[in-house]
Amino acid sequence: MQVIENNQIKEKVYIEKLDNGLVVMILPKKTRKKYIVWSTNFGAIDNKFYAPGESDLTTVPDGIAHYLEHKLFEQENGRNSLDVLTSIGVDANAYTTNDHTAYLYECTDHFDEALDEFMNYVQNPYFTDENVEKERGIIEQEIMMYDDYPEWKVYMNAMRAMYKNNEINIDVAGTIDTIAKIDKDKLYKIYNSFYRPENMIMVITGDFIPEEILEKVKSRITMKKDDKQTIREYNQEPKEVVKNYVESDMNISMPLVLIAYKDNNLSDDKIKKDLSIDMLGTILLGKSSDTFERLYESGKLISEPSMSYEFSKTYSHVMIQFQTNDIEDVTNEITRKIQSVKQNGINEEEFERAKKKIYGEIVKDYNDLSSIATSLVSDYFKNINSLDYFKVVKEINKEYVENVLKEVFIEDQKVVSVVK
Repeated sequence: MQVIENNQIKEKVYIEKLDNGLVVMILPKKTRKKYIVWSTNFGAIDNKFYAPGESDLTTVPDGIAHYLEHKLFEQENGRNSLDVLTSIGVDANAYTTNDHTAYLYECTDHFDEALDEFMNYVQNPYFTDENVEKERGIIEQEIMMYDDYPEWKVYMNAMRAMYKNNEINIDVAGTIDTIAKIDKDKLYKIYNSFYRPENMIMVITGDFIPEEILEKVKSRITMKKDDKQTIREYNQEPKEVVKNYVESDMNISMPLVLIAYKDNNLSDDKIKKDLSIDMLGTILLGKSSDTFERLYESGKLISEPSMSYEFSKTYSHVMIQFQTNDIEDVTNEITRKIQSVKQNGINEEEFERAKKKIYGEIVKDYNDLSSIATSLVSDYFKNINSLDYFKVVKEINKEYVENVLKEVFIEDQKVVSVVK
């Protein structure tokens, strides 16, 4: 087993690539709780591909990754694995993102018993015309529920204003029209194309002896390696945004605003840029910044805006989200602050304070098993080593963060999405 160690936080990750191609990561921690997540590198954006051994392009309906996530729990014996796991006191779940789908459970007891069920259902799909149809109504309700979330509406509106062709425009759950086209044959084709061990990762964290838990996983693996590859295809995306402003009306008490900057530079320094943008969030709009204090004292902001960097293999962008009754004033104030710091540079004291804050947040996340495991999964599919965050954050200097501010926060690449 390969061992990656971080001496700063006294953590070790044990990594083994099995003969069939599945990567298993184990992070031992002295705690009663145990957590496991098994994920495939297949999400909402993966809607066009050449299936293994096929020369014709396959295009699947939007929302099919999420639909398959729902259906994988159903077994040929009539049981639903989610119910089975819940019945033995295990907290099981699953989720679908833009670029991966994950199945997980956490518990304090019955881990091995749960592992039997867990590894059985992920490796043995059972789709029929009847059970696929039965799920359609449930997912339709979920789609309508998401349509009522202002946070989701403001986000999807921003993506569609920012990207013309990129698959991030696809709603993870799809639409009522697109899921109507999903059947058992399409689900099996997706499963056989992407639920392949060489396309998957399993992360286990808790009070484990790495060699022992690895043997338990190996003894339950039935997936075989297949040398034929699945080849994905993605749309070409222009550099320009589609439009700079978009708004919707919903029944909410205070308008929700999302300012987004399209980043056309899919940098190799993903960790460095991610951390720099976290620092910029603190420097520009954190609770101790003059901009936030002024907007808060005037009643134009009631809470600290959030700033985040979202990126994958085909897209990257910065998002600033906040609520206000003074949309134009606050948006303009934030824009002026960004332009001022771009011109005048970052205050050294503010930079050091932001750097310490971000480091503390990374350390804090490593006290939570679910945060550790889901980060290891997400980062792995982005070709990132999660433990590198601790090293990279100490290497970042003020000049690099100033360059990120100048290169990413460009007015022509800005989109403002509003839900009133």
